[in-house]
Amino acid sequence: MGERKRHLVAGFSGGLASAVALQPLDLIKTRVQSGEKGVIGVLRGMESWTELWRGTVPSAIRTSLGSAMYLTTLHVMRSTMTISKQTSLHGSSKLPKLSALENLGSGMLARGIVGFITMPITIIKVRFESNMYHYSSIAEATQIIWKHEGLKGFFRGVGATCLRDAPYAGLYVSFYEQLKISLPKLLNWEGEFDVKGSALINSSSAIVASILATSITAPFDKIKTNMQLKPEKYFSFMNTLKLLVSEDWKRLFDGVGLRLLRKAGSAGIAWCIYEELVKL
Repeated sequence: MGERKRHLVAGFSGGLASAVALQPLDLIKTRVQSGEKGVIGVLRGMESWTELWRGTVPSAIRTSLGSAMYLTTLHVMRSTMTISKQTSLHGSSKLPKLSALENLGSGMLARGIVGFITMPITIIKVRFESNMYHYSSIAEATQIIWKHEGLKGFFRGVGATCLRDAPYAGLYVSFYEQLKISLPKLLNWEGEFDVKGSALINSSSAIVASILATSITAPFDKIKTNMQLKPEKYFSFMNTLKLLVSEDWKRLFDGVGLRLLRKAGSAGIAWCIYEELVKL
């Protein structure tokens, strides 16, 4: 299997696994951010526990394809940027080694590009998860959005999404790569690791990096969700920011706990699978 194809398959597999496993957290977060009162209120309002997986199909499409494109694009960028282009196994990872600034820049650029490309399916995913829209299929959602909102309907909140995802990805990659170096030193582990050892280091690094990056970018996630679910009221980034701050600035952090759990879990699953598969 070619190198780029291996990264595509590894990214797709990790993204798909994390999307299906963690869809309930994503759905609850979306509903909390849309105005429903708390996790308990969301759960009580459900007719069946299977409703927790509503929106799994668009979520799985977005996350699997998005992860495949993002991680492959990121790898190509980082391989191009690194002087030696060395990808031989070192410690727990087989990825190119770059400076913190290079990791930050490559992560932001790759995520920004892929985030824009996957924006239409992101809109459909968020609306499927909420209680405000009742689409029966992706095809129906596409037709309704196109009919009532036109092309721009598929790109609601694209600015807020980029302001959330690009910095998140840049910070995440930078933190993640540094943690993969620091954790083995803290544990006094040296040399190459077996599968269990590298999986532990990579998953732990991914979880901690995700928590840090998610905490910093949380307000943009709230703004993005409101713009996508209530475009009549929240029609621009600055308008949404002003309204949320005037109502209660703490609303900018609605659902942050759920997003932390979801992002940490997703990073731990997706990046561990990705790192191990690219070694094959």
